[in-house]
Amino acid sequence: MTVTIMPTTIMTVTTMSDQSTTGMSNTKLAMWVFLGSECLLFGGLVSTYLLYKTRGNGKTLPTDVFDIPFTSVSSFVLLMSSLTMVLALSAVARGETTAGRTWLLATALLGAVFIGGQVYEFTSFVREGVAFTTNPASSAFFTLTGFHGVHVSLGIVMLMSLWVASLKGKLTQQNAETVEIVGLYWHFVDVVWIFIFTVIYLIPAN
Repeated sequence: MTVTIMPTTIMTVTTMSDQSTTGMSNTKLAMWVFLGSECLLFGGLVSTYLLYKTRGNGKTLPTDVFDIPFTSVSSFVLLMSSLTMVLALSAVARGETTAGRTWLLATALLGAVFIGGQVYEFTSFVREGVAFTTNPASSAFFTLTGFHGVHVSLGIVMLMSLWVASLKGKLTQQNAETVEIVGLYWHFVDVVWIFIFTVIYLIPAN
């Protein structure tokens, strides 16, 4: 009887050690805590932009050179990447490795297209005379959007890491939670951009 009970007890303890008191894994909880801190950080950056967006010091403001149709298309591309991320997680959770790998790559490529659009926008702004140090408004704009771009770039690195792991056979149905955690980060980046796009491009400067 002792021999039969002990393995069961050890198995239970091992499983519970990977769970937090919230019922989710420690890794997923850590990601939620990290994203909560990121909300505070982006909140501060957005607030700073709102305070300085009209301070041009007699020079061209970022709002004067916005290409809203172009940025709208770029934003749509990023939002579509959330859909492909959901499809990637669903495929991996079902054990469809090839499909999961394909959707992960598609998500990374859509993110890369968004970053390419952001680089194009930044360079066009510079050609129009709006650089990082042109005035307080431009500094706040480049800091906020550039910081978000860095987050998207980090997300692309995570996605490509998962893609490589899938190629090596290390990303299976059993560790689909890893894809879910990366997906949480990716969806957060997308939701933050919706807020940033609305605040910067759709709300006119007073």
